[in-house]
Amino acid sequence: MLKKKFVLFILASFLSSFCLQKASAEMEYKAEKFPFKEMQIQVMPEFDYPEDWPKDTPSLLVGQYGTITNKSGQDFNGKVEIPVPAKEKNFQAYLVAEFPDVNKPEIQRPYDVDQEKGIVTWKPKNPIKNNQTYRFVIEYYTNSIKVADKKSFTYELKNTAEIKQLDVIFYAPMKAKEIQMNPKPQNTEKSEYGEDLFYYQYKNVKSGDLMKYSFSYKKSGSESTMAAMNKQQAPKDENHKGVSSGTSTDQVLNNSTSTESTTPKPIIGVGGASIIGLAIIIAGAFVYMGFKGRSQIEAKGATKNKQQQSKQTVKKDSMSAHAEQKKELRKKLLIGKIDQETYDEQMKKLI
Repeated sequence: MLKKKFVLFILASFLSSFCLQKASAEMEYKAEKFPFKEMQIQVMPEFDYPEDWPKDTPSLLVGQYGTITNKSGQDFNGKVEIPVPAKEKNFQAYLVAEFPDVNKPEIQRPYDVDQEKGIVTWKPKNPIKNNQTYRFVIEYYTNSIKVADKKSFTYELKNTAEIKQLDVIFYAPMKAKEIQMNPKPQNTEKSEYGEDLFYYQYKNVKSGDLMKYSFSYKKSGSESTMAAMNKQQAPKDENHKGVSSGTSTDQVLNNSTSTESTTPKPIIGVGGASIIGLAIIIAGAFVYMGFKGRSQIEAKGATKNKQQQSKQTVKKDSMSAHAEQKKELRKKLLIGKIDQETYDEQMKKLI
């Protein structure tokens, strides 16, 4: 009798283990089952610098904003896996966040970086329902810019899933000269700060297609575009007067989150020969770069990420309340949330 019970126990344990393994396998992320409805890549050399970045070394900031669709046939409750150049020198994953609701701020997620596999992984807060979309943003830095007579780098997008709509935007550093790109950009524009923007747009990109770009330029010093922008003010003309979230930030978000349109649209709207409205592109850069995320880094990732976030928290806590408020006001002015007059009035109250 005891022998029979023992056999039944072993059998039950085996079946239980088998079922758990099967359930675990079903939660494995298979890129081909999660095609991109939309993806936007923003490539920004010398745009900004993270904490403890090597002195006089240009950084390359890349933001990847995607909308994937769960085509696995079941609700997904596992970890999302997205390729990143984790083996690049000084690679730093800076932000991983999701957009659970339309027109609401991003919510950061704890993440891990697998350097050997070259992926960043995280688990969405809620399961991704079958046939439903999931929106996210990843930001990371690399030290892939080579410095010689000209500064140069190569950016490669190694996609492992189909992409219905792909937009790739390169931001030239402020004060950069003799800019050369290969392949030739489909469109070129300037922001209101004089920053050169280069734009590519693709439809129905197949899994495994390699998108490769080379970028070179001349620029003295290592001042970031952010630092240069902080010294400037957007021109006060009819094109920039009264820029609000309804005409810049909201438009970017609305274009990137629409699920009802039957015609594929770029993540940032395009009008005629003009690639992007100037107010839209510059505001989009600030929104998607994660200004909110940069000042509220709380996600718990790998040990290295935790240490970086801890340093930022200590740094922020050491700032005076007035200094922090001034910083926030400056950001609002830069992205058009407030005008110069409102900025001046509120700054006087903090003096």
